[in-house]
Amino acid sequence: MLHRLAFLAGLALVAAFPLAARAAGAPPQVPLCASCHGNGGISGSPTIPSLAGQKQGYLEAALADYKNHKRLGSSADMMTGIAAQLSAADMQALAAYYASLKGS
Repeated sequence: MLHRLAFLAGLALVAAFPLAARAAGAPPQVPLCASCHGNGGISGSPTIPSLAGQKQGYLEAALADYKNHKRLGSSADMMTGIAAQLSAADMQALAAYYASLKGS
């Protein structure tokens, strides 16, 4: 139930997120990611990691671990709910996209 609520909350954030934030060629889930991880994958919060410039394999593994309930921590409930909705192709596309961006 908590995972479903986290996903629904994420959908509400996406609906409220400006279309301008959706970069050309970016996976459709990017606005949801950006709602916490920041535009361009650069987080403005010290407690939320930046995604830009991370290694693709690391990002794919992290998403898969969240989806499979193998990654724990303060954000695990939110991320598990989000990752549960992602296919393997979605995870690969998101990881490739964020790995292609310049980190801070």
